[in-house]
Amino acid sequence: MNRLLAMLALLAAPLIASSALSAEVTVRETKDGAEVLIDGELFTRYLKKSGAKPILYPIIGPGEMPMTRNYPMTAATADEKNDHIHHRSFWFTHGVVNDSDFWAETGDKLGTTEHREFKKLASGDEGVIVAASDWVDHNGKTILNDVRTYKFGVLGDARYIDLDVKLTATDAPVKFGDTKEGSFGIRVPGTMKVEAHKGGEIVNSHGDKDLKAWGKQAPWVDYHGPVGDKQGGIAIMEHPSSFHAPTYWHVRTYGLFAANPFGVHDFEKDKSLDGSYTLPAGESIEFSYRVLLHAGDEKEADIAGAFKSYQATKQ
Repeated sequence: MNRLLAMLALLAAPLIASSALSAEVTVRETKDGAEVLIDGELFTRYLKKSGAKPILYPIIGPGEMPMTRNYPMTAATADEKNDHIHHRSFWFTHGVVNDSDFWAETGDKLGTTEHREFKKLASGDEGVIVAASDWVDHNGKTILNDVRTYKFGVLGDARYIDLDVKLTATDAPVKFGDTKEGSFGIRVPGTMKVEAHKGGEIVNSHGDKDLKAWGKQAPWVDYHGPVGDKQGGIAIMEHPSSFHAPTYWHVRTYGLFAANPFGVHDFEKDKSLDGSYTLPAGESIEFSYRVLLHAGDEKEADIAGAFKSYQATKQ
């Protein structure tokens, strides 16, 4: 009997270990939007409106590391600058859309992205938020319908956020202008930015680092450095099916981390080039990214391997 019990315990051990590694992701609606919990602890919140757009804030990485800047959602904390009020944690907009600016929050002809409804909120091994919004130009006209699918989960010691964005022109063509001011953006923690001189580093899939990574095309970029007394990083991977992949990267040593497929003449430093794109009425374009929040640098987190795994998630 004792031998039988011992054998059963050995057989059960992998199952116990496996369940211990799994995480329960809970998504629930709130007054301001929705919140995402991992094993009962806050991971992030979807805010319907912060400034001129929906955002995710805060974002808590592994080891309880806060993975984006707090300003302007709060007063600037230590190591943060109160610059670029439109750099709100985790967002998707663009600087020139027809004759409106959806990227900035000051200036003339500003557009807004208005949350309309949640199409889905789901919990489980992976949390899901599907949110519909409208892009409203400076004249008050809705020019784009926006459906975003966010997926939240755990991969080993890392956490991920998958973002799929589908933009559909309403009743007239919409032109996305060639500007560096776009499009999917994250503002990294103040201590992580390269210019903090605390060990922060930018590196892309080709090995370009820091200033040399700006304006380059690449399937992924990793921004890593100190967060509190820990070392953490943010990798943004673009799926090959995403619009005009591989994207250009508007990634700055002061902490902006953005993927932008439209800013060709800025990034190539050639005014004869034109990266603008006109979306016909009723048609759509889609963007797909995985944000991996990890400990250590890009090698310790095996971002190259993680990109291969993400690549295989869909055609």
